[in-house]
Amino acid sequence: MNGIDRKFFALVQEIKGLSEKEIYHRIRQAFDTVPAATQKSCMDFFNRFPFWGRLDVERGIYEEIEGKAEALFHHMDDFLWVYERLADYRSRKTLYGVLNNWYRYDFVTSAQTKEVLFDDYFDLDLVSCSRREVVVDLGAFVGDTVLSYLENYGEDCYKKIYCYEITPESFAALEKNLEKYPNIDCRRKGVADQPGILTLQGNQAGSSANTLCQAAEEEGVQVEVTTLDEDIREPITLLKADIEGFEQRAILGARKHIREDHPKLLLSVYHNNEDLWKIPQMIHELAPDYRFYLRHKGSPVYPTEITLFAL
Repeated sequence: MNGIDRKFFALVQEIKGLSEKEIYHRIRQAFDTVPAATQKSCMDFFNRFPFWGRLDVERGIYEEIEGKAEALFHHMDDFLWVYERLADYRSRKTLYGVLNNWYRYDFVTSAQTKEVLFDDYFDLDLVSCSRREVVVDLGAFVGDTVLSYLENYGEDCYKKIYCYEITPESFAALEKNLEKYPNIDCRRKGVADQPGILTLQGNQAGSSANTLCQAAEEEGVQVEVTTLDEDIREPITLLKADIEGFEQRAILGARKHIREDHPKLLLSVYHNNEDLWKIPQMIHELAPDYRFYLRHKGSPVYPTEITLFAL
């Protein structure tokens, strides 16, 4: 057992020995020791993005901390399940760093896990690609991930690329940025677990954080939603998803592809407190031979940009 194993299992035992209220108060106490400028930065961040709950000390709003306490109290066995199935040391240290940050507002362990050697999603130690790749990019934004793929693997290292994007302005930029490359199919659709029509919900922090919701037709831009199993008939070999909390629904809508094609899965798992353990379990239920890796490229103050590699 290495040092990170000992620290992780000690953290699990400590948290499992506490009530949810005790976990909440310990997180509150840890936050109180954070410098005032960093506290303000955290509050500004959580209040700009709706994923984890609001945090406003002056108004007595601690939704973000309440959510973390609930997740740690109810799901430490699930986090342990994930830890024991992570395939390398870097992944296990990453999970420890994230949970230690949640519980102790510790920035040292999360800083130690931040990856700087590769572009988002394309850890070349993990992900190898060939000219036979059929790539699916969910949350393609303006084409930045596809351009990164081409830079890392070569402009001839794919057979077909499908790009899905829901925001009209981003979709226009996506088409323009990728127009010179062959066999790239851009589709202005959302992807979920069932087809339908949803409404685009803008985020004041920027269009890359836009999401989909149920709303009356007159309340916003309508977006067609599909499933990957219905929308793509050929086998796929690589699936990237960064779709602001819709990742679980996209997986459910790609069950056939995952079971039959076994694509490389590069999935964001930080848009709520559940994806970090729930998505690996969902994939394992569909195809138990996947191997799991975690990488973190976000801020050490609050770990975001966490990617699950299922290979």
